Amino acid sequence: MYLCAAVQLRSTDDIVSNFERAEGWIRRAALAGARLVTTPENTTFLGPAASKLRVAEPVDGPLHRRYAALAAELGIFLVVGSVAERAEVADRCYNTSLLFGPEGALWGSYRKLHLFDIDLPDGPRFVESATILPGDEAVVVDTPLGRIGLSICYDLRFPELYRALVARGAEIVTVPSAFTQKTGRDHWHVLLRARAIETQCFVIAPAQEGRHDPAGLRDSYGHSLIIDPWGTVLAECGEGEGVALALVDRARLADVRRAMPVMDHRRFGSPNLLRSGTSGPPASRDRL
Repeated sequence: MYLCAAVQLRSTDDIVSNFERAEGWIRRAALAGARLVTTPENTTFLGPAASKLRVAEPVDGPLHRRYAALAAELGIFLVVGSVAERAEVADRCYNTSLLFGPEGALWGSYRKLHLFDIDLPDGPRFVESATILPGDEAVVVDTPLGRIGLSICYDLRFPELYRALVARGAEIVTVPSAFTQKTGRDHWHVLLRARAIETQCFVIAPAQEGRHDPAGLRDSYGHSLIIDPWGTVLAECGEGEGVALALVDRARLADVRRAMPVMDHRRFGSPNLLRSGTSGPPASRDRL
């Protein structure tokens, strides 16, 4: 059993200020005893797409090494929810989650698979694919704290990804996010609890919160959550920056999976269930 933390931030286009505020909350979480600390999507930069491309750097870039050094100094596992990772093409980057270990080494990284291209009625319009390349791999990292499955924000709407993470052994799933106010109010809690219940994993979801620019073009829902494998909310942030803290009890996970072994009951491995096709009316039938 150990303490984990979901840090809630209000990142902007100021990478220096973003690091200073993230560092402060990470230190507070570590001081409280957290061994696993997570931060939201777009931790390092949340601003105009063109500027994001300019600040993108490799996984081992100078800004990312500062987070690695912080993890080493504090002796924690640190999931930097997402950063702008430089890509092979000039007009795109990756939206990447980084998992650093307590010695400062990179234990794993994950590039966001599902890109946020949406146009809501009476709501915001986002085209993430205009500047972001999608990843192509589900990632689970084996750590002394448990097997951690990595995901990012919009991935939450694709349960097949989380099923793949569980198939790879995930016990804890991180969902660093920047949900909009509109989608967050209606979908955030129910989707996260659903993913926890159906995967029987601990779900740690650090979130962005509030307005990220003076014009209010980006306004995030917040409400960072930590949820247990039964779907019970263990901790939640309210408004403003902060940190949610809760215990991860792997015995609790084992008990839930033992009592309701849904992974053993799955039947979609059957060739008959995987066979494609549709059914229709018989070729001939009596007509009334």
